[in-house]
Amino acid sequence: MKIYTKAGDGGETGLLGGSRVLKTNLRIQAIGEVDELNAAIGFVNAADDKSALKTMLETIQCNLFDLGAELASPPGGSFDLKGPGEDETASLERSIDEMTLELPPLKNFILPGGCEQAARLHLARSVARRAERAVLNLHQTEPVSSESLAYLNRLSDWLFVAARAANARHQIVDTPWKSSR
Repeated sequence: MKIYTKAGDGGETGLLGGSRVLKTNLRIQAIGEVDELNAAIGFVNAADDKSALKTMLETIQCNLFDLGAELASPPGGSFDLKGPGEDETASLERSIDEMTLELPPLKNFILPGGCEQAARLHLARSVARRAERAVLNLHQTEPVSSESLAYLNRLSDWLFVAARAANARHQIVDTPWKSSR
């Protein structure tokens, strides 16, 4: 099977079910942002093969592929694929709660950074927020499941807490934000 088809050379791409849309379509932009988020999470996992987060990060990547499939199968099409559901969001919440128990209380904003894994997690968090905005932008014109919207929102929270936990495991104190004014 060839990886290139030349079908997109004119600026269109195919959705599941065969319909074609412009590559600038809101749905394609949302799919692209979710794909970039998935790559950013892969980048996190490349930082440390022995990470306690590795399994969870791989699960998240699978959930993001599910979300991409939902986005690629618009309502009314021949496919009705679903992204992450309530169980996947609840799993993120449980993990956030578990990691938070091991962290000092957050009393102010912190600067993204710390150990390499934490810095990568913070970068993935910002990509997650951008992906969430793109999916919400699509949702304003075409419905996206509320479960997928909640999952994306919770995922950025999870990435933030995971970054703090990675720093704590490496005995690095988060750097508090200090206004330059």
